[in-house]
Amino acid sequence: MADKVLIYSRFPKTMMARFAERFELLDTGGKPAREVFSADEIGGIRALLTAGGSPLGGEAMDAFPKLGAIVCYGTGYDGVDLKAAAARNIAVGHSRGANAASVADIAMTLMLATTRRILVADQYVRSGDWAASKQSPMMRPQAGMPGRRIGVYGMGEIGRKIAARCAAFESEVGYFSRSKYDLPYQYFPTLEALADWCSVLMIAVRAGAETHHAVNSDILKRLGADGYIVNISRGSVIDQKALVAALTDKTIAGAGLDVFEKEPHAPDALTALPNVVFAPHIGGHTLESHVAMQDCVLANLTAFFEGKPLPYGIKSA
Repeated sequence: MADKVLIYSRFPKTMMARFAERFELLDTGGKPAREVFSADEIGGIRALLTAGGSPLGGEAMDAFPKLGAIVCYGTGYDGVDLKAAAARNIAVGHSRGANAASVADIAMTLMLATTRRILVADQYVRSGDWAASKQSPMMRPQAGMPGRRIGVYGMGEIGRKIAARCAAFESEVGYFSRSKYDLPYQYFPTLEALADWCSVLMIAVRAGAETHHAVNSDILKRLGADGYIVNISRGSVIDQKALVAALTDKTIAGAGLDVFEKEPHAPDALTALPNVVFAPHIGGHTLESHVAMQDCVLANLTAFFEGKPLPYGIKSA
């Protein structure tokens, strides 16, 4: 008999196909498990699969008395209460680094689209204004990448790939992280110092209590009127109201956003602004990344059911 795995979050069935070949899946469709399955079915669940951002606290864990493993699809695990999991002797795993390259690519795409005003340029062509030789202040020359100062907030696997890509564009790269690493980039001891120095701030830090609204009105003011911000981390890292105000009054020049505070809802105050480029949280959404993330999930679940430590486990808080 195949081992049972509860699908806690809502996922497209195509993303679950590989897991169904190995395990018996009990798919909640994102609904509370008790609304979908009987008490007997829930009571026997030993492992569940979740999206890292889905809230999963101690009370939710207690609904599964035999739960021993929580496996996150993707690199994020900010929705999981690690202390509650540790107190219940529940192992937590994720897909560490599996989508780093794809997320870094989106960061670069958003930066280039924002700083070079690609959406405005696209509309300039589509509208016929270019053919009609109509002048547009939005089409004035912008600063290029060579010599541009790029600040990376968070120097994990994604941050390092962003930094390497920026360096290849002949930009200067600096970073702020909890730790200083042996890397060929300038290290700054605080986020404030990094914001003072750079003209583009790339957010690649992990979400959590210590990074909640770390990018606030003060950081945005330090970035300056010619500064841009790109967020491919979690929406919670930026104070969204402060960001709207900074974009509206031109405290900063623009933003590229793949994540938002309350997804999938990007507030009208943001979407109405012409100096913002959006993506619907697709940083890790490539074929290669999904295969890699699924490999990590399969490895974690297989190890758990074999009584082994999770190869992509997360240390408790």
